[in-house]
Amino acid sequence: MAIHELYAYLCVRDAQAAIDFYHRAFGATELFRLTEPSGRVGHAELDFGGHTVMLSEEYPEMGVRSPQALGATPVTLHLHVDDADGLVARAVSAGATLERSPEDHFYGERSGTVRDPFGHRWLIGHAIETVAPEEMQRRYTALFD
Repeated sequence: MAIHELYAYLCVRDAQAAIDFYHRAFGATELFRLTEPSGRVGHAELDFGGHTVMLSEEYPEMGVRSPQALGATPVTLHLHVDDADGLVARAVSAGATLERSPEDHFYGERSGTVRDPFGHRWLIGHAIETVAPEEMQRRYTALFD
């Protein structure tokens, strides 16, 4: 069995507002959506520069809840971009909450973290150097000395 693709599938309280936010913050474009007669969005697909993210509204009757309903999220989505500082600023301008300003990290990336208005956490980074796994481990271990 071969795995062909892996998609993030987000649950949000207000799909239209989320689609609008992801467009403003990250430049995502809507590919399509499936809407129930009641207006609830059962499925939508967004293009993030050639990468698909799927989303739906909450379905509490099926145990599908958003981070807002749960009060937290254990998942972080990582966007690897050309300019982390610029995209973090754009996301905050679009309504995200800054959790960690961009800074350089031992593993060769400059990154920062935002939380979108729907409770999802986004780590936004760009490469600043190529670091071999052994060197990365050495640097990581040194953090604890």
